[in-house]
Amino acid sequence: MLERHGGEVRCHIVPGTSTDILDPRVRQNVEAGSTVYTDKHSAYEKLDDAFVRGVINHAERYVDGQIHTQGIENFWALLKRSIRGTYVSVEPFHLFRYLDEQTFSQYSQRN
Repeated sequence: MLERHGGEVRCHIVPGTSTDILDPRVRQNVEAGSTVYTDKHSAYEKLDDAFVRGVINHAERYVDGQIHTQGIENFWALLKRSIRGTYVSVEPFHLFRYLDEQTFSQYSQRN
């Protein structure tokens, strides 16, 4: 999750991408009533009851005014680049360490 406008990034290793897994994570980390921008993935559909939700359908476009997921997608692109270029290989047991390092380095550069 990425808070826009100088906010922080929060990463969690999750065992899947179903509603049962992702929905509680969002609710634990985002204040109710906040605006949440997501892609069209069905796991986010139930968020409409607690958040103002902007949805972007990547099959049609990537940006529609303020509705986009480009910031968090940039985060993941930089993480993948560091893994492939610097670390070459990552053991799943250590993945949380790489996430912490990337979160810290991107967050600290903005503040």
